Amino acid sequence: MPSTSFVNIAAYKFISFDDTVEKRPEFIAKCKQLSLKGTVLLSPEGINLFLAGTRAEIDSFLEWLRADARFADLEVKESYSEDQPFKYMLVKLKREIITMKHPLIKPELGRAPSVGATTLKRWLDQGHDDDGKPVVMMDTRNAFEVDVGTFDDTIDYRIEKFSEFPDIVAKNKDALNDKTVVTFCTGGIRCEKAAIYMKDVGYNSVYQLDGGILKYFEEVGGDHYSGDCFVFDHRTALNPRLEPTLATTCAACNATVSPREQLSPLFSTGKSCPHCTSSSKSPSSENSQAAAAAINPL
Repeated sequence: MPSTSFVNIAAYKFISFDDTVEKRPEFIAKCKQLSLKGTVLLSPEGINLFLAGTRAEIDSFLEWLRADARFADLEVKESYSEDQPFKYMLVKLKREIITMKHPLIKPELGRAPSVGATTLKRWLDQGHDDDGKPVVMMDTRNAFEVDVGTFDDTIDYRIEKFSEFPDIVAKNKDALNDKTVVTFCTGGIRCEKAAIYMKDVGYNSVYQLDGGILKYFEEVGGDHYSGDCFVFDHRTALNPRLEPTLATTCAACNATVSPREQLSPLFSTGKSCPHCTSSSKSPSSENSQAAAAAINPL
């Protein structure tokens, strides 16, 4: 582990979880006891969490959570920061841990085929999968996340919310049936649901990127990826080394532009930034931790 103060974890699991109301006070108490901050989403279809704390606090929480047999095999993705990236500790009850509005999709009953980071990199290096089919990357994230960074030559449908994805992807099925489609997202949750739905509507060859972009960064770095990966905390975005995006200086007015301000439509590298005008429309409020909990970031 790097010599930094906080361990940041992201994890999810689709599993029948019918006692969320009863479990919520237990999660609140445990997180408060350990001084953790972040968001935990509890849903009848499973759990989704992103938390930060010291190494000992995080390990203690995971030991407690995995004592529940339903979450004994929960896998987490880790990154590190010098500062606590969250302001609050939220434990929320949700109908879905990622809102797709297709409740008949139950990933716990059978996952879509997945491809690991090292295999995907090899496919992208050679330009085709192991059966010789062209590989197409499909981003399942919202448009503002894609704008921060994505895989090269990816399909981006410019969706504003994940519930738009099913209709759009169903309409474009025929154009992709001679290709292998790899869906991806930040940490795996959206692309898992997406790939299951795509198989249900007749896609011939579709995979999910196991662990999402963050796992890809962890295992193979940034090959075939341009930019950073947006994350729903105060780090704003991580580079392929899983380091927070740095502030920059505006070439026009010399103001310091934070990572979050760099997401503003008023920011253009070398030309302008939100500080150049008083009518800033920074997306900071939209991308707050509360918004992250509503959008379900993984």
